[in-house]
Amino acid sequence: MWLDLQQVVKHFGARRALDGVSFGLAQGEIGCLLGPSGCGKTTALRCIAGLEQPDSGRILSRGRVISDAGVQVPAHERGIGLVFQEHALFPHLTALGNVEFGLHADPKARRRARAEELLDLVGLGDSADSYPAELSGGQQQRVALARALAPRPATVLLDEPFASLDVALRERLVGELRTLLKSLGTTALVVTHDQKDAFALADQIGLMREGRLEQWSTPYDLYHRPVSRFAAEFVGQASFVPACCGGTGLLQTELGPLRDGKRQAACEGTVDVLLRPDDVVHDDGSPLKARIVGRVFRGSEFLYTLELGSGRRVLSVVPSHHDHRVGEMIGIRLDTDHVVTFAPLGEQGR
Repeated sequence: MWLDLQQVVKHFGARRALDGVSFGLAQGEIGCLLGPSGCGKTTALRCIAGLEQPDSGRILSRGRVISDAGVQVPAHERGIGLVFQEHALFPHLTALGNVEFGLHADPKARRRARAEELLDLVGLGDSADSYPAELSGGQQQRVALARALAPRPATVLLDEPFASLDVALRERLVGELRTLLKSLGTTALVVTHDQKDAFALADQIGLMREGRLEQWSTPYDLYHRPVSRFAAEFVGQASFVPACCGGTGLLQTELGPLRDGKRQAACEGTVDVLLRPDDVVHDDGSPLKARIVGRVFRGSEFLYTLELGSGRRVLSVVPSHHDHRVGEMIGIRLDTDHVVTFAPLGEQGR
């Protein structure tokens, strides 16, 4: 592994901020640590950077131990770049000067050439002589990224890099950042609380909860194959419907029968089936009807909240040319590629 965390633990007083966190990134991969405030994701980033010292566990970079019992490589010797949420640019230096700052050991001509190369890469070659106060938030973010990349670090860490940006700029920069990192072959780890940013940017996502790593997987698997109810509810939007099964693997639900084509494991009793909004399809020809009790217009689509005959509610994403009123009955059917089940609330996981 290019970056490898092994059972990392970190306490702040009585609070355990990291509780045995383990994950790894291969060279050139982009990872994201995702989770609610206080879950430990920024603490993990700071331990990797050398700004915090773990209480136990190991951290390796390119196979070299940088943190372990009796070993704490100083932050400036780890070969790791860091981009903070606030960008932390020097206000008295130009964009070029800020990027050059981390290259002080190089000859002047080489520093300048490398800084100009990075500013061109992030699309700011024409703003080399501008000071931070003269740049927009998105431009400042790109200068900070160029500065972190200038020394050719083994790994770049980014702490909530888009938090202060407006939605439209944020969406554009997320795509640009992924393209840039991939073009350079840079290994990166990003901390974010925004799942849209994580899905658009990452090859691997670590969902954190109360200092523990709940799931480490691809964005696709995190969405479609969550390992816990918390993961299912935190990522995307989730509805749960009860299902009865009698040992055949066929699940009987209020919306019709379901079978997990990959697993088909027999079960007995009742489970809760996870339904994503795209699993519940609007179909005028379906005999199964549901009442619209809420709707959110999203431009290209509506998100309908539907009430079933039992009173239970599910979500459905419908193209926006299907413009139905609240209170209207519409036909629906299930179209599920992934059947994910959890024990009913209050019971042990199955």
